[in-house]
Amino acid sequence: MTSPLSIVPRLGTPRSSSSSGELLARAARVTPGGVNTARRKIDPPLCFRRGAGAYVEDVDGNVYVDYHAAYGGVFLGHSWPSVTERVEEAARTAVLFGVGTTALEVEVAERIVEHVPSAEQVAFCNSGSEATYHAIRLARAISGRERLIKFQGLYHGFHDSVLRNVISAPEKIGERDPMSAGMLDAAVDATLVCDYNDLDGVRATLERHEGEVAAIIVEPIAHNSPSILPQEGFLQGLRALCDEHGALLIFDEVITGVRHHIGGYQAICGVMPDLTTLGKALGNGYPIAAVAGRAEHLERFNTTATGDVTFAGTTNGGGVALAAAAATLETIAEQDVHEHVFRLGDRMRDGLRAMAAEIGVPVVVSGYGSLYVMLFMEGPLESYRDVLRNDHALFVAYRKELVRRGVFEMPENIGRNHISYSHTEEDIDRSLEVAHDALRAALDARSR
Repeated sequence: MTSPLSIVPRLGTPRSSSSSGELLARAARVTPGGVNTARRKIDPPLCFRRGAGAYVEDVDGNVYVDYHAAYGGVFLGHSWPSVTERVEEAARTAVLFGVGTTALEVEVAERIVEHVPSAEQVAFCNSGSEATYHAIRLARAISGRERLIKFQGLYHGFHDSVLRNVISAPEKIGERDPMSAGMLDAAVDATLVCDYNDLDGVRATLERHEGEVAAIIVEPIAHNSPSILPQEGFLQGLRALCDEHGALLIFDEVITGVRHHIGGYQAICGVMPDLTTLGKALGNGYPIAAVAGRAEHLERFNTTATGDVTFAGTTNGGGVALAAAAATLETIAEQDVHEHVFRLGDRMRDGLRAMAAEIGVPVVVSGYGSLYVMLFMEGPLESYRDVLRNDHALFVAYRKELVRRGVFEMPENIGRNHISYSHTEEDIDRSLEVAHDALRAALDARSR
């Protein structure tokens, strides 16, 4: 759990990002905005050239303790040795064949079926958005219905059925709030929005649209909202309501799966969804995702002789990504990964609460396991409506001060943070010292 990166971050020292700005300007001439996915361009401008273990190095040579971890895609650490070894082997011999299957595809599927309680079969794709897209289409085919229920503030990918009511302004909560131009009206309007942790609202919506709802899709922990924990009985209640009204329950475990337990959060909470989507930490940074569930459901995919739901993708089950997933799952199964990251997560959350109390700033420090986020507000934190009380200006200013001092938390409002298996207690303690200075600097700047 030590980083092979030879340069240790000099925390607390100011850093320059001139080369990052130049690279982004060059990129903007050939790539719209200079970046290849939304929200990668930040202030201060940063581009990274190397990552190893818990650390990343920018193009100016500055090294940071990394808690962004590519939105949680990196779980063991950057360039984890056993992952790199298996990837190199696959890159030499088995990148992509596009016919039949490979032993790696079978190996990873068998591990998922072994550990994820609801999984009898698995189908691989390349991203979390693809996985939720396939799961929703499959649920509609199984149920013969079109409508979908999602929750305010939760994110399930970039496609039209779920890209609504994600980061909503106060006046848009509960209203029609598509997140992008160009979305198909019929897809947006087929999705119904409820409040997370509000079973009565879900029940009323199902009754109002009796016989129309194909599925409820939910992050079992609302990490995109950020890190709102399910109240006692909420997930169990969703399961019961789906059974009562003939809808499927989809657990979007793209974030929670693997990172919280090798069997996903469902292995912790004991609630069995009909379909599960996995991604991010599954490949420790490599592009792989999956749809899992009961065999009778997944065999509706036209990968079987009688299936009628299209499941396709040229790079599905590619050798490099499957090799990364195989090595990741093997490491988790054989080492104390979750014990380590849960312990460090508690250390970070407790330290942030103590720091804020010492300075006299009201905060809610949320998260679970290896995830944490500090919101500048009074509690409680039970739904997206509560998130709106966060002092977003102070939140972003504090994150920028962290980055200036060598602790990389994404400087965007309500973004969550991720601890990896490569982080150490020393990393956490040094980061907490920097956090103290960063928060004081942000408060001083605001008072001026």
